Amino acid sequence: MMKRCILTTWLALAAITSQAGNDMTPDADGNNWQLTVADNHRWLQHTDGRPFFWLGDTGWLLPHKLNRKDICLYLDDCRQNGFNVVQVQVIKGDGVRPNWRKMDFIVSEAEKRGIYIGMVAVWGSVVKSGKMNAEQAAAYGRFLAHRYAKRPNIVWMMGGDIEGNVHPEVWDSLATNIKRIDTHHLMTYHPRGRTFSAKWFNNREWLDFNMFQSGHRRYNQRGNDKHYPIPEGTEEDNFQYVDSCFSYTPMRPVLDGEPSYENIPQGLHNPQEPRWHDGDMRRYAYWSVFAGSCGHTYGNNEIMQFIGENETEGAYGANGCVKSWRQALGDPGRRQMKHLRRLMELFPMKEVRPAQQLIVNNGKQHEHVAACRGKNFALIYNYCNMDYMVDFSQFGCPQLSIYTMNPKTGETKYFGDVSNMPMSMLSEAENGKTDDEVIMIVDASDSRLRKQIESADL
Repeated sequence: MMKRCILTTWLALAAITSQAGNDMTPDADGNNWQLTVADNHRWLQHTDGRPFFWLGDTGWLLPHKLNRKDICLYLDDCRQNGFNVVQVQVIKGDGVRPNWRKMDFIVSEAEKRGIYIGMVAVWGSVVKSGKMNAEQAAAYGRFLAHRYAKRPNIVWMMGGDIEGNVHPEVWDSLATNIKRIDTHHLMTYHPRGRTFSAKWFNNREWLDFNMFQSGHRRYNQRGNDKHYPIPEGTEEDNFQYVDSCFSYTPMRPVLDGEPSYENIPQGLHNPQEPRWHDGDMRRYAYWSVFAGSCGHTYGNNEIMQFIGENETEGAYGANGCVKSWRQALGDPGRRQMKHLRRLMELFPMKEVRPAQQLIVNNGKQHEHVAACRGKNFALIYNYCNMDYMVDFSQFGCPQLSIYTMNPKTGETKYFGDVSNMPMSMLSEAENGKTDDEVIMIVDASDSRLRKQIESADL
């Protein structure tokens, strides 16, 4: 009887065509909001060809916890800090639906600020518990598509912290029924920690790009999980998930949709464990993107739950002492993500490919040096400020210009010119501390690109 009542509710919702779905007005250039997959199957782009770098923020409970004033405050902060996607839960893990008018408000206010809403249609635990079956998912998918198909700033996200082999028929039903009505918004799948969507859905027509959740465990926090797709002792190496997804056919763009959250205990649940800090946020972001990700999603312990003043219930590892989501807006890792987006948008993004072969003597774990390159440039990220060798001869040009970028501040400096031969890149640790850095290597004859770097505000 209960399942029949729930089904009746979804069928009724599916019959509704909301006014919110009829007010999309494209930009002056036509389709500038609409996203598609680039021809190289590595990047996302606007339909006018401009590359789109996904910089997401994890705002799971935004529709359920904040009033309209605070929604605007939060979205303003996202815009100011370079986030162009906010990932939200529509139906929570306990089955609670949002106030649909508030959901419409969120979409509209995000649009005003140039932000896409990554809609996780229903959290995975609802499907796992059997509270939504394939028929109900079909009705719900039609309802969502009718309501939001004409809104420009939507990205559909199936899943929600769940493995794709748990009731895959539900995800297929939900996704295909949305896509039958909404043919112009991209769709992905948000999987469980330490898994990736390509494992289950890479051959589905409804899947446009892949997503993985590298998760919240540190090296050697494997626990009893024997199903990692990466070897033991590499738990933080999120770049390995990028490589895994690219091994599937057809190749699709991919990104880390949930790495470790800033200020959450390592391993997630034990408040006595150390907390992930801003350096970890940068490491996960640069490692993933330089490995070939089409963007990155940042997360924060207090913000993703929108923890209020003196609220501890539900706060992972709170131990009775947490800050509010408003205070967490100022966390350093959150404010530093924009430098990565600005860096990637400075270069011909669609040229970028992983280029680990440039690093001659790479290290393991935190000593891993990440590298990517385009035709006339390369980018290198060194987390531990380890000395390493770069094979400059691979560039095939007589002179290279070197610039450094501080990923904490975006400050860029000219380092000098070098000839195209292997040499040691000595790191510049401040006051003897290990500070991460980005190295930009540019063909010295490319005066246009050099000028862009020297005048950029990263």
